[in-house]
Amino acid sequence: MNKEIKIAGKRIFYRLYGNGKPVMFVHGFGETGEVWKNLAANVGAEFKFIIPDLPGSGNSEMIDDMSIEGMAELMKNILDRESISRCVLIGHSMGGYITLAFAEKYESCLSAFGLFHSTAFPDTEEKIATRRKGIDFIKQHGAFEFLKTSTPNLFSPHTKEQSPKLVDDFIQSLADFSAEPLIAYYEAMISRPDRTAVLKNSKLPVLFVMGEHDNAVPLQDVLKQCHLPSTAFIHILRESGHLGMIEEPARSNQFITDFLSNV
Repeated sequence: MNKEIKIAGKRIFYRLYGNGKPVMFVHGFGETGEVWKNLAANVGAEFKFIIPDLPGSGNSEMIDDMSIEGMAELMKNILDRESISRCVLIGHSMGGYITLAFAEKYESCLSAFGLFHSTAFPDTEEKIATRRKGIDFIKQHGAFEFLKTSTPNLFSPHTKEQSPKLVDDFIQSLADFSAEPLIAYYEAMISRPDRTAVLKNSKLPVLFVMGEHDNAVPLQDVLKQCHLPSTAFIHILRESGHLGMIEEPARSNQFITDFLSNV
C-alpha cells in the first residue's frame, strides 16, 4: 500500500507491506525507498514494513529542515501517523545516520535498530573534501551526471563484472533526481556529529551489515564500532560493495529477517 502525509505542507510518500511487527527501513543518498524492494517482496505475515522516500527523493518533497536530525524527526512523524509506538529501525548509508539520530532522541520508541553499510563515525576531513567536490560537480553538471559518475563506484568488482545490467538499471532509476536535495543531503552528512556514544550507551540489539568491497563505508571502519553495543549482530557480504540489498539480495534478506526474528 502506498500512502502520503503532509508535513508543514510538504508531501511525504511511504509504502506499507504486511501487518505484523513494525519495521521501518530508511534508504540512503541518491536512492529511493525502492532500494528495499527485494526485501519488501518477501515480507511475511509476521512483519509490517514501513518504507518512506526521504524528503527530496522519489515521490517526497523537500522539507524545511533537511538535516540528519530533521529527517529523523520526519521518521517519527510517519510512525506517529501510523500509530506505531515502537518499532525496529534499519537504515542504509545516510539512512543509518538518520537511524542513529532517531535512536539518540527516541530510543524508547525502538526495540532494536540496524546499520546497513553505515557508520556512527563522523566524516573525516578527507570525506568532507570529497563531498565538497561532489557539491561543486552537482552545481556545475547536474544531479544525474553526478550520479552516473559516482554510482558505479558503489558496486563491487564482482557485481560490475557479473551483472552489468543490474548496475545500469539502478543508475537509470536515478534519472529524476534534482540537484537541490543531493546538495542538502551532502551538507547534512558533513554536519552530522560523532554518534558512537549512541552505540556504546544503547541497550538495544544492533544489526551491522557491511560489504567486503564497500568503498563508501569501508569494512574496516565498520568493524571498529561493532564492539560498542551490548548486543550486536554482525554480518559481512563477501561479494558486495555499498549496495548489498541489490548485489546480494537473498543473503541481505536473510541477515535482516534473522535479526528481526531474534529481537
